[in-house]
Amino acid sequence: MSKVKPLNSREISTFCSQTAIILKAGITPVEGMGLLRTDAATSEARAIYDQIFQVCSGGNSFYDGVAATGVFPDYVLNMISLGEASGNLDSVLSSLADYYHREEQINSSIKDAVRYPFVMALMMLAIIIVLITKVLPIFEQVFHQLGTELSPVALGLMSIGEKLSVVAVVLLGILVIGMALYFILRHNAKGRKTMTSVLSKFGITKELYDNVACERFASGMSMALASGLDTFQALDLTSHLADHPGIQEKIQICKTEVRAGSTFPEALQAAGMLNAFYIRMISIGWKTGNPDVVMHNIAGEYEEKNTRKLQFFISIIEPALVIVLSIIIGMILLSVILPLLGVMSSIG
Repeated sequence: MSKVKPLNSREISTFCSQTAIILKAGITPVEGMGLLRTDAATSEARAIYDQIFQVCSGGNSFYDGVAATGVFPDYVLNMISLGEASGNLDSVLSSLADYYHREEQINSSIKDAVRYPFVMALMMLAIIIVLITKVLPIFEQVFHQLGTELSPVALGLMSIGEKLSVVAVVLLGILVIGMALYFILRHNAKGRKTMTSVLSKFGITKELYDNVACERFASGMSMALASGLDTFQALDLTSHLADHPGIQEKIQICKTEVRAGSTFPEALQAAGMLNAFYIRMISIGWKTGNPDVVMHNIAGEYEEKNTRKLQFFISIIEPALVIVLSIIIGMILLSVILPLLGVMSSIG
């Protein structure tokens, strides 16, 4: 199993969802893993199910089997252990499936927002390189063969075109390198932590990353509270999900406040975790005994807010890139076409 790579959010969600359905149907974990391994879509998935099946068949717990695979994050393992101890393993797995499904949606939205400008930048870079390496040399050769001296205006336009093309290549090269670095960093935990720390302080992306972190916090708290954990335990587990440095600090403040005797809403207010409206909702949910439901609803609102924010970014980036590309190409072409027209008219 050491060769099996860690599961991503989509794979964890699928595993938890299928296992929860099996357990709710009254099938034991051992029998369930036996069923799932026969229908596994990939050899990697079959190996995971088989490993859990072998461990559980030896009389060990479902937690032991899942932990033996080495492909699940600690948060999943802790929640499964809690579910087995409380007798609510099926409910815990359902909550985990919902949480990681939401995580997959967040990651997909962010990837889509980055992928589009990345592709557009590559297309712009390719077009400009073609203009520089193929089109401009042809015009330069034409001017040389004509042997005509260009006017100062024509020479100025030519100079602008050359400088603009060089600057455009440099800027687009930096953009491409930056986006490539983004995709590379997202593939390891340390890289994601570094990238989140930087982008959470960058003006344009700060609000988005703050909202994404709040969504993950609300979703994690909803799952932990619904699983029967007390407030302090829920905060402790949720802190392991947070990769946003600001949210981690606020969770620690919440834990300190709760340990000192404050209620969950009071702790959130002291830490400045959520806005006053959401804290008021949580306070009402706390009094009615439904804090997990309220946190789930808050996570849903943050999800909608983040989706709108990403769509807004894309709606701005798309026309901006098209405009920039049009201006650059237009200036390059004009810088050679106008002088050429002047030469041709003087010859005529």
